[in-house]
Amino acid sequence: MQFPARYRGGLFLLAKATLEIHARLEGEEQHGAARAAPSFAAVITQIMALDVVFSLDSVITAVGMADEISVMVAAVVLAVAIMMFSAEPVSRFIGRHPTVKVLALSFLLLIGVSLVGEGVGMHIPKGYIYFAMAFSVFVEMINLRVRGSTAPVKLHDAYRD
Repeated sequence: MQFPARYRGGLFLLAKATLEIHARLEGEEQHGAARAAPSFAAVITQIMALDVVFSLDSVITAVGMADEISVMVAAVVLAVAIMMFSAEPVSRFIGRHPTVKVLALSFLLLIGVSLVGEGVGMHIPKGYIYFAMAFSVFVEMINLRVRGSTAPVKLHDAYRD
């Protein structure tokens, strides 16, 4: 039986986000196993694999929306440039506010459930998903503002001893 790509992508998101949340909250030291730092090549390979897996929908959408190849190429180049320039500031922000990382991982869980649901024929209106995400961001913004200058929660770093 062949499952749709969205179903497989949703299962991947559910597994990856669940494991990442567990590693950040429970930590590897709870299991008595030290985890070695990944190599640069392993990190790059994982990023490239994720880009390939999750960019297919975007490419198909771009092909459907644009009639000219130059528009599609410009859109991809612009998206990559924005990601390259915003990666460091976003990384610093998340480093200062780790609860935002958990929130983003929770969004991956939500999107994964949605993709699995679509893969098995269940329709979840996108408005519900967007509302849940917007409401969560709103609550997190309030939390960040209320916490102010207090020390943020410390999460485990799965890649350090």
